[in-house]
Amino acid sequence: MATKLTLRLDENIIRNAKHAARVRGVSLSQMVSGYFQAVSTGKRGKIEATPVLAEISGVLRPKTDAKKLLGNYRKHVVEKYR
Repeated sequence: MATKLTLRLDENIIRNAKHAARVRGVSLSQMVSGYFQAVSTGKRGKIEATPVLAEISGVLRPKTDAKKLLGNYRKHVVEKYR
């Protein structure tokens, strides 16, 4: 049984999400549903990937790339505002 859910999100997030759904040929509701299903049925903390989730996962390696990106951004900001 499908039930309506109202979410309040930044309009840029909504616009980008709608575009991503359109590109993938699914509705935004299907994308959100797939994500919610993945995070709620994951076994032992591991998320079972839906096709969309599998497509977007692994963009950054855990922590190492994030730390490097933050370090590079900090350097950029320091140099920019000296």
